[in-house]
Amino acid sequence: MSSRRRIAVVGAGMAAARFAERYFALGGRARVTLYGSEPRAPYNRVLLADVLTGRYDAEAITLPVGDAELRPGAEVVALDLGARLLTLADGGTEAYDELVLATGANPVLPPVRGLRRADGRGLREGVHALRTLADCARLAEDAMDAKRAVVIGGGVLGVSAARALAALGPQVEIVHQGPHLIERQLDEEAAAALRDALRTLGVEVYLGNRARALTEAGEVELADGYRLSTDLTVLACGVRPRTALAHAAGLAVGRGVLVDDSLAASVSDAPLPDGSVPHVFAIGDCTEHAGVVHGLAGPAWEQADVLAARLSGADPEARYTGSRPLARLSAGPIEYAAYGEVHADAGTDVLQLTDATRGSYKKLVLRGERLVGAILLGDLATVGDLARALERDAALPEQPLHLLTQHLFTTTHGAL
Repeated sequence: MSSRRRIAVVGAGMAAARFAERYFALGGRARVTLYGSEPRAPYNRVLLADVLTGRYDAEAITLPVGDAELRPGAEVVALDLGARLLTLADGGTEAYDELVLATGANPVLPPVRGLRRADGRGLREGVHALRTLADCARLAEDAMDAKRAVVIGGGVLGVSAARALAALGPQVEIVHQGPHLIERQLDEEAAAALRDALRTLGVEVYLGNRARALTEAGEVELADGYRLSTDLTVLACGVRPRTALAHAAGLAVGRGVLVDDSLAASVSDAPLPDGSVPHVFAIGDCTEHAGVVHGLAGPAWEQADVLAARLSGADPEARYTGSRPLARLSAGPIEYAAYGEVHADAGTDVLQLTDATRGSYKKLVLRGERLVGAILLGDLATVGDLARALERDAALPEQPLHLLTQHLFTTTHGAL
């Protein structure tokens, strides 16, 4: 019988793949197994909109997993933390020595009447979420014959989906309840420039509006009574951590699975004084760290890197202390990147450059001599320099303007 340590990773998404790849790259020697509910290898979900447009095919966005064993289509339905056993959907059980929860998140379905089939089983015809490659394939098929499409939600996913659908031909409209697009990562000026860029693609945006019903006649009815005709409705209202498995096993769950700086999970009556559960960790979209649920690829990969360093032995004391939010889209005429604290407050200074003729907008948010946030829209030439300045968290040069105007360096850092 093999004496190799067994690390079970529940989930086979972006965080799981990153953990496995980094674990072996750092010299880890355990047997790592990824249990995925989807019938395929891990892939980069951030690129789904580009798969939709045909820029990439499904295989091109596959992610490496090092020497890990993949178990696609092997959904884990129960955990026995005491016995260190997983139960699979087919009734089988698997033992582990260390458990990593990377269960991801589910799309949020908005409280809109008429979204579901009459029997309540799934979404009605013509209504789509966009979270998996299977979702992408169904949406691409429906989009071929669609004349009009409505995207409900104007966050990062909603804007990406709208841009992709517009490239396929339908007239696209975004309905967004917030005051402006992507309000978590963009300020009002950047969002206005983004809205103008979308209009050049034929995408109209309805701000401060809530969709309340999908009618039998195929219309999206807004809260003010106005109706938008549509052949295709895409739900892009964010995601919610998938925590049911952890909750049923007795792990502490807030909005996500609660983890500390070591990424160890906890329970309220844990056997350890610090509340952590030995040999159980969580990373990615399913986690909540220091009261924050990120729901973005960047923090998920940073968590995976920390846990890989700890469990491989490369850095047993590695700690995750949080991430700066990042949003980025780079496709055709629409390019933006937003990092860190983009909304200024009384303790910050702001440097802005706007070029209306080129449709570009750039902003630095400084706290003292340190860069704490930035927005680039329409020109991402200095995106790498900004990312490095934020990572260093050190005092900037006396003239930080070069971070907005220098065109000598480009990078794909942060394209998560």
